[in-house]
Amino acid sequence: MIEILNSAELDRARETGALVGRILQTVKSRTAAGTNLLEIDRWTRDLIAVAGAESCYVDYAPPFGRGPFGHYICTAVNDAVLHGLPYDYAVADGDLLTLDLAVCKAGIAADAAISFVVGGSGPAESVAMIEATERALSAGIAAARPGARIGDISAAIGSVLSAAGYPINTEFGGHGIGSTMHQDPHVPNTGRAGRGFTLRPGLMLALEPWVMADTATLITDADGWTLRSATGCRTAHSEHTIAITEDGSEILTLAPPA
Repeated sequence: MIEILNSAELDRARETGALVGRILQTVKSRTAAGTNLLEIDRWTRDLIAVAGAESCYVDYAPPFGRGPFGHYICTAVNDAVLHGLPYDYAVADGDLLTLDLAVCKAGIAADAAISFVVGGSGPAESVAMIEATERALSAGIAAARPGARIGDISAAIGSVLSAAGYPINTEFGGHGIGSTMHQDPHVPNTGRAGRGFTLRPGLMLALEPWVMADTATLITDADGWTLRSATGCRTAHSEHTIAITEDGSEILTLAPPA
């Protein structure tokens, strides 16, 4: 299903998106060496509840996971990159942590992810990987405008990731979003310009470049959810929900100014 939202629905999407951005930045600011992933999950649960919103994750049970996710945020550490199931682990200085959050409020969902190094400093390779996903995300957003095609976004993202030297996996990527978290169209992190669905005002997309340092192969953790690099290398992931507008695109999941 591909949804085209009207102006009232887009106003609600802005509210949901701002909430997602705010929660992610709040959780990041609280996270330090010694913070447990389950504590991060509890913070997220409480922040969602206070906002009068609903988790898109806690009851989510897609074919690629093992039963309902059962938690409120994805927490992926070091070699984990997607669908990181929170567990009893205290992060350490230098860990590369990805937080991925999707929330629904007033019937509209928004989805975003950030990667950062716990403690603020870590291996230069980790910082470079995070920055590459952020640049790729910016390139994808810049390519998203009315009349462009999904392939234009994919090509822009893939060009940045390839230039940075990272293998690209196309099993999981960006997606449509609206009244539900995951919708068509699929937005691979590489592709051919000029191909795919034509973008229209009112379309919402979650764009999410992610990479693994030296492989494009994923393995599934014993928890049935967490996806890790097959070689044990570090990973990074950046994501925003955007809306196609009459003259370009609007990022919905930026944290509002303090």
